[in-house]
Amino acid sequence: MAFISPSLRLIRLIYPRASFSSSSSTNVKLAGGVSMVQGASRGIGLEFVKQLLEKNERGHVVATCRNPNEATGLLNLKHKFDDRLSIQQLDVTVESTIEECAKSIQERYGSLNLLINASGVLSISDKLQPETTLSKVQKSSLLFAYEVNAVGPILVIKHMWPLLKNGGGSGTERDVAIVANLSARVGSIGDNRLGGWHSYRSSKSALNQLTKTISVEFARKKDPIICILLHPGTVDTDLSRPFQRNVPEGKLFTKEFSVQKLLTIINGAKRQDNGKFFAWDGQEIPWS
Repeated sequence: MAFISPSLRLIRLIYPRASFSSSSSTNVKLAGGVSMVQGASRGIGLEFVKQLLEKNERGHVVATCRNPNEATGLLNLKHKFDDRLSIQQLDVTVESTIEECAKSIQERYGSLNLLINASGVLSISDKLQPETTLSKVQKSSLLFAYEVNAVGPILVIKHMWPLLKNGGGSGTERDVAIVANLSARVGSIGDNRLGGWHSYRSSKSALNQLTKTISVEFARKKDPIICILLHPGTVDTDLSRPFQRNVPEGKLFTKEFSVQKLLTIINGAKRQDNGKFFAWDGQEIPWS
């Protein structure tokens, strides 16, 4: 009879329906799967965590943010979903925190089935404001927007890649793991008719290109992962609030509505959708 470690016996007691290899507890495949939401302390990211927990009674969620101790919304969800929600510290501008988060997920779950990169920056008082003209473009604003909106999410994918490859679609109704990066319609070069917002537009365009490039690599290596980009629409969050005055009636969405629509796209994604850019209503957005 094969030796079974005490830790593996405990896992069997906690997760009796899970399928796993007896060689290592990090190979556990949890029923319902394991999702990660990066940028989960508020806004769309927090709503993703909430709906993932509420709509999948067996699913586990890893929620990350810069300051977990100050993430009131996440802490409230932790009280309600203590056994299925893990809150981790991660700052997309500090790669070592991404590495530590990946190690923690590896030790606790061993795999991921869904990664949502939800963090983003549009404006910060005295540091970054959308540019209405070329004369207001500053190097510091461009670099900061690129670091948060493009570089950070890609580094998260880099370090979570082994976990996604190990997870694939196991424990879910999908046959692949999903990487969903929140982009924006203004990041589409072909859809740019108004100009302006140089830092935000170009950083989202960079995210689009990097995501597309990664999707090609995953397909070439036959990894059980697909990457998609999502435009949530104009959502009533702190990010958009200073710029809502000119939003047409009926086009300012609640977080609940937008995330519900985006999860429908995620849950319905197929291998042939790898590398595609979708709006909240399921319509593809042009790249160029």
